[in-house]
Order: sequence, then C-alpha cells, then structure tokens
Amino acid sequence: MGLSERRLFFSSGASPSLHLHPSGVSVDMPLWAANGYVLLFDIIGGGDDKYLYEPVYPKGSPRVKVTPGYKEEQCAPALSLEMKKPVDLEAPITSLQSLQEDLLVCTADGYLHMLHWDGVRNGRRAVNLCTIPFSLDLQSSRGGPCLDLNGVYVRDMEYCVTLDGFAVVFDDGRLGFITPTANRFSTEQLQGVWAADVTDGTCVAVNNKYRLMAFGCASGSVLVYMIDSTTGSMQLSHKLELTPKHYPDIWNKTGPVKMIRWSPDCSVVMVTWECGGLSLWSVFGAHLICTLGEDFAYRSDGTKKDPLKISSMSWGAEGYHLWVIGSTEVGEDGSPQLQQASILQFQFIKSALTVNPCTSNQEQVLLHGEDRLFLTCGDAAQAHSPAEPLRDSSPLHRPHATPPLSQGLSTLLGHKHWHVVQIHSTYLESNWPIRFAAIDSAGQCLAVAGRRGFAHYSLFTRKWKLFGNITQEQSMTVTGGLAWWNDFVIVACYNFIDQQEELRLYHRSCNLDNAFASITKLHAETLLLNVFKNMVILFRTDCSICLYSIEKKQDSPNPSASVELLQEVSMSRYIPHPGLVVSVTLTSVRTETGISLKAPQQACTAESILLNLAGQLIMLQRDRSGPQVREKDTSSNQKKLLPFCPPVVLAQCVENVWTTCRTNRKKRHLVEALWLSCGEAGMKVWLPLFPRDHRKPHSFLSRRIMLPFLLNIYPLAVLFEDALVLGATNETLLYDNLGTNSSAEEPLESLFPFCTVERTSQIYLHHLLRQLLVRNLGEQALMLAQSCSSLPYFSHVLELMVHVVLEEEATSREPIPDPLLPTVAKFITEFPLFLRTIVHCARKTEFALWNYLFAAVGNPKDLFEECLMAQDLDTAASYLIILQNMEVPAVSRQHATLLFNTALEQGKWDLCRHMIRFLKAIGSGESETPPSTPTTQEPSSTGGFEFFRNRSISLSQSADSVSTGKFNLQKTFSMPSGPSAKGKDSESAENMYIDMMLWRHARRLLEQVRLKDLGCFAAQLGFELIGWLCRERMRVARVEDFVTALKRLHEDFLWPFPVIPAGSISSPFKNGRCRTVLSTRLLKSQSADSLLNSEMDTAPPQVTRTNHSWLDGLGAAPKEMDSASSHGAPQTQEAFLSPLINKTEECSIGSATDLTETSSMVDGDWTMVDENFSTLSLSQSELEHISMELANKGPHKSQVQLRYLLHVFMEAGCLDWCVVIGLILRDVNVIKQVVGFLDSPEVPAETVQSIRTGLVAVDQWTSSDCLGYKPFLNLIRPQLQKLCDVSVEQVQPEAFQPSSMSKLAEPTLPRAEPCPAPLGLPLPPDASTGSSTRSMEDACEDEPEEEAVEEGTYDCTLS
Repeated sequence: MGLSERRLFFSSGASPSLHLHPSGVSVDMPLWAANGYVLLFDIIGGGDDKYLYEPVYPKGSPRVKVTPGYKEEQCAPALSLEMKKPVDLEAPITSLQSLQEDLLVCTADGYLHMLHWDGVRNGRRAVNLCTIPFSLDLQSSRGGPCLDLNGVYVRDMEYCVTLDGFAVVFDDGRLGFITPTANRFSTEQLQGVWAADVTDGTCVAVNNKYRLMAFGCASGSVLVYMIDSTTGSMQLSHKLELTPKHYPDIWNKTGPVKMIRWSPDCSVVMVTWECGGLSLWSVFGAHLICTLGEDFAYRSDGTKKDPLKISSMSWGAEGYHLWVIGSTEVGEDGSPQLQQASILQFQFIKSALTVNPCTSNQEQVLLHGEDRLFLTCGDAAQAHSPAEPLRDSSPLHRPHATPPLSQGLSTLLGHKHWHVVQIHSTYLESNWPIRFAAIDSAGQCLAVAGRRGFAHYSLFTRKWKLFGNITQEQSMTVTGGLAWWNDFVIVACYNFIDQQEELRLYHRSCNLDNAFASITKLHAETLLLNVFKNMVILFRTDCSICLYSIEKKQDSPNPSASVELLQEVSMSRYIPHPGLVVSVTLTSVRTETGISLKAPQQACTAESILLNLAGQLIMLQRDRSGPQVREKDTSSNQKKLLPFCPPVVLAQCVENVWTTCRTNRKKRHLVEALWLSCGEAGMKVWLPLFPRDHRKPHSFLSRRIMLPFLLNIYPLAVLFEDALVLGATNETLLYDNLGTNSSAEEPLESLFPFCTVERTSQIYLHHLLRQLLVRNLGEQALMLAQSCSSLPYFSHVLELMVHVVLEEEATSREPIPDPLLPTVAKFITEFPLFLRTIVHCARKTEFALWNYLFAAVGNPKDLFEECLMAQDLDTAASYLIILQNMEVPAVSRQHATLLFNTALEQGKWDLCRHMIRFLKAIGSGESETPPSTPTTQEPSSTGGFEFFRNRSISLSQSADSVSTGKFNLQKTFSMPSGPSAKGKDSESAENMYIDMMLWRHARRLLEQVRLKDLGCFAAQLGFELIGWLCRERMRVARVEDFVTALKRLHEDFLWPFPVIPAGSISSPFKNGRCRTVLSTRLLKSQSADSLLNSEMDTAPPQVTRTNHSWLDGLGAAPKEMDSASSHGAPQTQEAFLSPLINKTEECSIGSATDLTETSSMVDGDWTMVDENFSTLSLSQSELEHISMELANKGPHKSQVQLRYLLHVFMEAGCLDWCVVIGLILRDVNVIKQVVGFLDSPEVPAETVQSIRTGLVAVDQWTSSDCLGYKPFLNLIRPQLQKLCDVSVEQVQPEAFQPSSMSKLAEPTLPRAEPCPAPLGLPLPPDASTGSSTRSMEDACEDEPEEEAVEEGTYDCTLS
C-alpha cells in the first residue's frame, strides 16, 4: 500500500487506528488510542539521497538511462514521524472518520467531535447526538418526532462523498444517516434519518460510486440502503444473505457480520462474519463466492474444516488482491495471546466491464488480473469464416470495413478453456497495476493500460507492442479508458508534458509512437469512453457528453484517422456528481421502434444515449418532434444532428448494459433489444414488439416491453443472435496438506482449495418466451421463437420452458387462478418438435406430475398415434413408457404391437429389440420400465448373419482344420436363438404372441420377394429363419414367378444383369482351343480349392429337425461331392489338359488364380494380376473379356449375403429359391445339386413341377429380354434336360443313396464339345463353347472369391 491510500490499517475494538490526510501528501497523521487520546504526527521525509529500498536494474536498462527521475520514483523513501501535542477527548473513542479538511471522531459518551487536521491551532468542536434531529425522512424532520438517542453512541461510521453524509451504526443496533443542512459540515447544522425496524446493526461500509450503504446485522445478513432522492429517506435496496437452498448447513449459523469491504472499483463487496468465512457479492446482490460451503468447508475425506476467523481485511490496488489477517488467539484468561498474526493474500480477476465498459456491444468475455488476461474468443484461424482467409495470417491484411462480430458457437462454446495472455513484463515493471483493458469486436486485438502509457497485443502474431520511446509512455496516463475502432486503438489520456487532456488514435500495424498518432485536444478530463460504429462518445468531469466522428484518412502515407466534434450535450442538471456515472453508451435503441419490417432505419444511426447513473439507467433520445429534413436533401458536411430529449429512467439496479449495432432481419427481436444485468434480480431485456405480416399495430400495443428473468450464472457477455449469455464461475479443486500430521500444524492456506475460473453459458430464450406468454403476447413469442428455430438447441429451449412452468404450477400449494401450462402447450404445438418436447419433458420429471402435464397437452394415447402417423418411431417408443405407467397393461400391449409392426416394416432393428423386451416385460407383469438396451449383443442375437462374420480360414489350412472349422460353424449356425427357440413346454403366451408377429412379418417379406430385408430381419432379431422356412416350405416359401423373383433379387442386391460383349463374335475366344485352354487352366488350378470352398460356402450345416431322408442327405451330399471331385475330377481334367500345358504352367496358373481371387480384382486392382497372368499369354481382347465377366458380378457384400441365403434355403429345403439364387450367382454346382435332390421321393411333385416351369419361364425371358443369361443356361443344359426328362412317377427310395451323389458330381466339369440342346432350350450358333468357357470363368470367379471371404472378416449388416 502507498501513501495515496486513505486508510492504512483499521481494527475495530480497542486497538489503535491509523489514518492519513486524504490528499496523501500531508505531514499530519492521527493515531487514536483506547483511552480517548488522538495523537497527531508529522511525517518528515528524508534527504534526497536517503531511501529505504532502491530497485536494482540490470546494467544498461533503457528505463534508467532514458527516463529522467525514473529510478527515484521507484524508490521507497525513508520517512520519520514526529508527534505533535495529543488531543484529549475525555471518553473512549469508538470511531474515527477523515473528511477533506476535518477529522470526525465519535466517543462513547455520545458526542461527535470535529477536529481540524492541524488540530492544535484551530481546536475542536463537539456535538451531542441527542441534539441532532432524526426522523424517517427529511421532509418530516422539522415537525416530526425525533429519535431518542439518550445514552446512545456511534459504534461504526463511514463517510460517503457522493451522498455528502455519514452512514452510522449506533450501539443499540439502529441504523442512521447524518447529513448537513448546509453545503459544508458544521456541528450546528446536522440532521439525520434512520431506518425503521432494524435494531441489530453491527458495522457499515459505503459505496461512493453507486451511493449505497451496506449495514451488517447480527442476524448474519447485510442490508444495503439507498437514499431516496425525493424524500431523503433510507430505502432498502436489497439484502446480501446466504440462502438455505445453497447453504443449508450454515446459512443461519454465521453469527453477526463482522466486516464489510467494497472493492476499489465499487463493483463487488466482501463480507466476513464472527464465525469466520468470506463471501463476495456484486454491487446489487448477485452472489459470486462463499468460503462456507462445498470444497471450502470440507476436506477430501469428508471432514469439516473450521472456517478462518478474520480480524481485519483490505483490498489491494485495483481490487486484484484481498489482504486478510487472521484473528488473534484468545488465552485462557481471556486476554489476547502474543503471537505472529498470519496474513493471507487472495488473488482475483475481474471483468473489463467493471472499469472500462466500452466492450458492452461485443460478444467476448474479457477478464484481467494483475499480470494476465483471460479471453473466451477462439484462435485467429477459427474466428474467420472460410470465405475470408487469413491472407497468410498477416495482421496487415485483416478486413476492417465490416469486421466479423459474431464468433459463432463453435468458437465461443466449443470448449471451456480460456485463452490466457500474459501481459508483457517490461510494461508491468514500471506501470503496474493494470487499470484498463479492451478487446476489439473480432476478438483478435487487445489493449491494456496501467499507471502510465498503454500496450496492445495481437492474437495473429502473438506479440505485444510497446512504446519504443519510453519518455512518450511515461508522459501520458489513460484517464477515460481504451476502445478499439476497426484497427485503431482509441485512448482518452492526460498529457503530463502539455498538461492537456487528449483523445488519441494509434493504428495497430504502425509502431507505437506519437508520430503515428492522431491527437485531438480536449477541454476537460475524460471519465468514460465508448464507440458506436464511426462515432466516439466521451463523458467528462464537467458532466458533459461529447460526440465525435472518426474517419480514416485515405491520402495519408501511414494509416491515420481524423476526429471531428459532432455534438456536445450538458448533463449537469441531471447528474449530481460525475463519479456516479458507471457507463455511457451510444445506441440505436429507441422507444419508437421501426414499425415497418422492410428497413429498420433506427439501426443505422445513433438514436439514443444510455447513462448508467449509480445503477439507474437513463435514456436520452433524439428529439424528432420538430420538422424533419430528408437526408438526401442535405450534404454530409451540412448535416446537423438533432438535439436530445430530456432523460427517461428505464430501469433501476443496473450493473451492466449490452447492445449491438448489427442488423439481422431474421432476428430483429434479439438484435434490437437492450440487455441489462441487475444483480440478484437477474437480467432484464427491453424487447421491441413488431406487428405481424406488415399489419398496422394496435394503438394500445407498446413499442417495447421490459422482461425480467433469473439466471444461474453471472452474465459477462450476451450472444445476441444465439440467445446465449456467457459468464464465468469459480471452480474449486481439493488438495490436502500432506506434509503435516495434525490439523493444528496446517498452514492457513491449506484451509482453502485450489481455485480456477471456468467458462459458463446459459440459454435465456425460454425465459423470454414465457414472459411474453404471461403477458398475452403469444404472437410476439411465436415470431421470436420462429426466428430462432434454426438454433441447434431450440428443442432444448422448448423443453426448458415446459419443464419450468410444469414444476412451478404442479408443485404449487396454492391454487393457480390462471395457469400458464395450457398456453405453453398450445404454443409449442406450432412447432414440429412438439411431440418430442412433451415426452422428453415428461420423462425428465417425476411421475406424480404427469397427470397435470397431460391434462394440459393431451392424452398420451393420442400423442402416440400422432407419432406413428408422423413416422417418428423413436418418440412413439418414449410415449410407450408413459402409457405403461399411466394405463393398464392391455393398452400398453396394444400400442406396443402397433409400434412393433411399424418398426419391423421400416427396419428399425434397435427399436424392434427394445419392443420385444418391452412386450415381454408387460406380459411378465412388470410395472417398471423395461430393461435397458445391452451394450453388447449376444452371439446368437444376429441369427444367420453371424455365419459369415469373424471367419478367418487361410488357404493354406489342411483338410482337417477346415473340417474342424466347418463343424464349429455348423454348431454355431444351428444354435437355438431368437424368441421362438424355446421348447414348447416353457414357451409362454407372451413369446408366442411375439412369434406370431415375427412370423407374420417374415411371411410378408417373402411374399414381396424382399430377401435382403428377410436376411436382415433374421440376423438383427435372432429370428430362426431355417425352422420357419421348413414349416412354410410348401406355402409362402415357394417361388410363384421365377422371372419376377430373379428381377427383384437383381434390384435388391444391386446385382447387374449379365451382358454379352459386343466384340464376342470376333473375339479370340471364338477359337475353341483358346477357350478350352483358358477355361481348363483356370479351372484346374483351383480344382481342389474351389471345391473345398464349395463345401464351405454352399454346403448347409446339418440340422436334424425332420425325418425327411432327402433333407438328411443335404448335409452329407457335399462330402460325397468332395470325394468325387478329389478323386475323379482331377483325372478327367488332366485327360483334357495334358496335351496343352505342363506341370510348371499348372503350378503357376494355380498360384495366379489364388492371388487374383484373394486380391481386390473386383475393385479394379490389377497390379497383382498382370504379372501372374503373363504365363497365360492372353491378348488384350481376352483380358477385356475377363473384365467383362467381372463387371457382370455384383458387389462383394451382396455376394456374401446371397451365399448366406443360399445356405439357409438349402438347409430349409426350399429348392426353388436355391435355383433362383443359383441363377443370379450363375453357380453350376448349385443347379446340379438341386437337380440331384429332385430325384428323391421325398421331394413333392409340385416342387419339381414348379422348378421346371420356372426354368422354362426364365429361358423364355432371357431369349427376349436378357441374353446375358443364355450362356449360363446353355452350360446347365444337361441338368435342364434331365429335369425335363424326369418321369411323373416317383423314383424308388433305394435309388437315393450317397453313392449317387458322386455320379451327380461328375458332370461338374463342362465338356468342350457341343452337346445337343434340350427340348425347348435351343442354342444359338456357336454358343456352346463360348458359354461353357464363360460359365467356367464365372465358376472360377465365384468360388475363390468365397476364399477371400473366409480369409478376412466381413460385416454383413445390410445397409
């Protein structure tokens, strides 16, 4: 602390107190003792070369060399005290207060003593309290009853400069205010007012800036009074007290208030009690911090701490520190023990708005501590839109014509971390403490001002700019604050050299030097400064307001601006003291809003001046009552600004004001509103009201309306279009002192947790909508809500509004004559989010409130049906929970069935699984919410689609390992799963009910030939498809129309129809030898592997479910085929191939095929194919032919799914579906296998007839519409011929033996020579060999691709 502080040390009680003369340079200093003596001392300075402390600078420091007298200013002088004659007041002194020229001393005998500072010469005057007239107000003081003050003395007292009086607390607990009747204090002309109904006052502190008196009470609360300007009475403004809601353990156990201390900037007040603890409030009662709860009161192990008892506390410079002295320990005999007092220092950061309220039209939160700044804006790269690049991040090229004011939600709300900027140490070294801070509208440039000079910082370059000439820095001090205008820093300062007030503009890209500054001389000291568009508004100490225009000079070599005085307005009639003005703002807000929605003219010009006069918001509008001159009729230099009307009071208890100069036609309500922060009363919004659809407004409708609402955070910035308030809160982190074992040894600082500052935000839109609905302004509420409906949290806004109103009305103990909930319900029906909003709100509230809610919004059964009609199934599912708790189980089952069927039809599988559990829960009699969704699926819950998942079988596996894997797959596949897998004995009616719905849906899918949806349905819901198909084999599982089914499969699985290349006639494949060589090479190389694959991919797992022998043979047939192909087929192949290739070629071709099929050949990756195919010596046309064949295949995922369905149908015995899938896959082995099964006597004759009829229909269709299938039909001609030649009589059962399967397997290899065409299937010329070659390529490509399937892991979930 320095000599400029009025009070160095104060201690209530019997300890001495020390005061200085208010000027800070007097040689007199009083000290009073408990026995009634006032001791006056002269302060004698030492010689010029005598200093207690001298700063040590590094050698060659520029500060010492350049600045004259700089070192002497930083030294601590050596002072000595010389006592003058003491003054005996003959009674114990209870309080002492210094005035400008006098010293007021209160004694225990009820006297007030007025002493001069040089008390020895002029003596003293005294007045008895009983002679001062006290009343409830000054108007009744002449004839009214006086307060009886016999035997009463002043316990505590403090002088208020702006009220010109003393706030006093008497020893009986009553509160009063003493003021002189004349202009100057004298003992003969005093009068007082007192506060009624208060008898427990303990202490007092005054706030000069807001003219408030804070009285501490024995109850633990602080009463804040103001003086009514009309009657002069003491009026209670608000209370500062802990609430039982937030502090249930301590709110009424704090003891009397011990001390109250306002911060130096008068924006916050600190309170402490007899039991200890600290609590911080804003000037109008918003609670910020308290050390009696949460982490301040408890250790990490849950034990309660003893709060720190405080004997004295004082704020440091600029309010960055609070110095605290702990209470002195009391000995056993009651006397204070002599011990070293502990001193604690609490550090604070504060908003820049407290002392420099020029950023109230911006959307950043700027906090500053003694050595650093905290910003909420994001990085420089984030603040610019993609359409405006940073231009190589150069700070010289930032667009400044219309800087982007809105940072966007991603920048301002994306994280909770601060952007911390350390203030340059060189500047802090000689200019501490920081007094002002400002940020530009884009949030990218900062400026700070300390004791002298200023400095600015760029977030682009992350560098500070300081004055190059230290003399220039030290020759100026900022008096009225800082502000940014485009790229210029505006500074209202005092020039020590010229002894002149100045307004300076510095460009941020130039060096910080007066040579580049635009300087305008001012006539009086500036207290406040603000910017509106291209105008600067100044408030000066003579209570006048000046408006200046700023214009950037275009012809100047360096960036500079010209400043011109536009208008001067005197406010001395309305402002009693210039120090009472908290902020001054130029704004476009008017009481008469622009009624037309076409062009809001008021947003273009400065229409009004807003003054915050000690918490009272005053508005001065331009006087437009006289004749108006059109702007186009006057030139810019002849335009004269309109005068201002007399001021109008808008609101009381205002701490901060926010407004913006932006325009937004879609959100005019929010952008043209005025936002006020009012302490404990929350926020207020002065909202404009607009007529709807250009209609003429009602004559009784006001143009604006003031809407109050409460917040959970302290507002520091307003995002106008985003309907958000930004703030900051104190967060704590516990840490225990690990170095000590007993609590007695704990240092004082360990009583307090580690504190951090967190960013916070809160939505306010629902408060505005509710307030408008309360005032029957539903049309305005609807317009406001519709303008904000695109916000990402708009649905949350509606939920909050319903929830808040529901909680208040449903839990009210008194009947509500005009409930708001029906109005709110009707209001939100205007939005498509209505159904979701209601159910989300219901599920977040107690069950006891549901009846009240749905009585207002409608029957939940009707809302459920609306959700189904709107296809909003997820919301409908939420309504089921409501119905389950409010209706009988039969109603829940009925609605759940409707939703289940709809979800099945739309493929909402997660919802289907929920509904299955829900129906089971209802059936089992559970009255609670069904079990939640498991995070992991059971292995069998996906049915057959798990068959192809997580398979990893290498091509190099032995036959034993393959057979083992096959056995495991068969076990997995036939594992009971799904709702219908239980035995009939344990199958409940609920499961049967669910099964019936599942069967009905499966039947519908199969009737509509939706095999892909059927596979998805079975896999997702664990439906046992094979067992159901076995039962439906002769009913719905039959193929009625093969051609339609084939077309539908092509469409569902995105499978292309096969085509014949245009150049196939002249292709080298026309040569029989080439075709035979290629086909047999490709086939022989994979003879073993492909048939092994065939065994894995086309053989269905064994299921012993029925007693049909032909179905039993389905599982054994592939093994017989495998043995036949491994013994008979290779020999047959070699008989054809031996004249053409040798062993080395055979090996190389085999490896080429393996590599080709395991590579991504379908995806066009030919890098591995070229090298390996070189041994085939294929020409370009042959490669084109092969690529054409690959193009005829569908997506790999579809092939896997079709193979899976082939397994299912084969195991279920649905042979006609197997034929259809075999056709689309063009798999010869499938057709052969099915035809072989048709010889069984167990196969119904209608199945054989259906397949024969279907294949004939397919052949006719291919002849006319799809010739691409002709080569494959020609390839399976022997099977078709055999099918046509089957006798109507059934074959004897003995004929169907496993050995016959080996004969069926022998025709696996096509013959090269042409065969006679079967009846009804004519062959085109020269189609036999080509088609056989092509079909073999298909076979070669189909089956090794299955190896690739087995090689990797594929997710078969259909999308």
